[in-house]
Amino acid sequence: MTTDSSASSLIIGGAASSPRAPLPTLPPLALYIHIPWCVRKCPYCDFNSHTASPVLPEQEYVDALLADLDQDLHAVYGRELTSIFFGGGTPSLFSAEALGRLLKGVEQRIPFAADIEITLEANPGTFEQEKFVAYRKLGINRLSIGIQSFQQEKLEALGRIHNGDEAVRAAGMTRQAGFDNFNLDLMHGLPDQSLDDALSDLRQAIALKPTHISWYQLTLEPNTVFWNQPPVLPEDDTLWDIQEAGQALLAEHGYAQYEVSAYAQAGRPARHNLNYWSFGDFIGIGAGAHGKLSHPDGRIVRTWKTRLPKDYLNPAKSFQAGEKSLSNDEMPFEFLMNALRLTAGVESRLYPERTGLSLDTLAEGRREAEQSGLLQVEPSRLAATERGQLFLNDLLQQFLN
Repeated sequence: MTTDSSASSLIIGGAASSPRAPLPTLPPLALYIHIPWCVRKCPYCDFNSHTASPVLPEQEYVDALLADLDQDLHAVYGRELTSIFFGGGTPSLFSAEALGRLLKGVEQRIPFAADIEITLEANPGTFEQEKFVAYRKLGINRLSIGIQSFQQEKLEALGRIHNGDEAVRAAGMTRQAGFDNFNLDLMHGLPDQSLDDALSDLRQAIALKPTHISWYQLTLEPNTVFWNQPPVLPEDDTLWDIQEAGQALLAEHGYAQYEVSAYAQAGRPARHNLNYWSFGDFIGIGAGAHGKLSHPDGRIVRTWKTRLPKDYLNPAKSFQAGEKSLSNDEMPFEFLMNALRLTAGVESRLYPERTGLSLDTLAEGRREAEQSGLLQVEPSRLAATERGQLFLNDLLQQFLN
């Protein structure tokens, strides 16, 4: 859920000497719940996921999640939850009964906003109509379905447990279960993928009429099977053609790009993700979950939880594996590496509101980024240009000493 960047400890010009003010208001609060089990670990996946045993420890894990949440309640400060996201792993492996008990326990501890968004990640190979009807009755009102591709040879290369027909049926079952808001996850740049292959996948996804499409390029991550045994991926020219043609196709069908890899119909961006990218707060519970919490005195603390499920469920071990208060030096980078992923960026006023630092701490880097054509010349917004979005790392470098 959270972004862990080794660059976040670098110093940004001017920040070290600038005092940090108490936050005028605390940002919106979300909850991320990590369920770490999958039917099978995919060769490209670097998330904290583990192959499930025949019987999952649902009750024990729900008990642990609620106990974990209890330890973070001191940082809630009377706020309500604006969104909840069940990520994984494959959260849809859990029964509706277990998730219902969990949601009830959460609401007893933190009030829900009247329009709360509750998202559950699901994979087509786990779809059972009765189970998903029950999920909807619990108040889960958004699904994120991990399709990745509709083509059998591509699914086999990715180690997925479903086939293309199951992926199509999953979208239909989602609507039948009462979900009018759902995301399809789709990858491009797959092994031996052509431009026609990629656009065929995208056209099939669009035909299913999701409200949101996450469309992103396959990357080889350390500590994965693909990293150690890399497949043959498309050449850079093909990747660029796929990106340009795919974005045009999505726009043509009413899916506006609002983040590097996120496209939504009007009024349907993922609120949980928007909160994350705009430096909102989120509690993270579950094995390996990360959190970010602001305090009225100006402290902003990142937390991470015990990673292995067996250790997380061990009462002799702590849920929390560590925490770190962000320094003034780290704060601007932490803010910008999220906010500048949004195609429209954020209002400039959000920077002092969410960090407690003056906009002056960004002044030098901002001038250089504007002069190099990477940042829009717009005093009231912090937003990358189209070129800046393509070279986001170069843009962020402008703010480093």
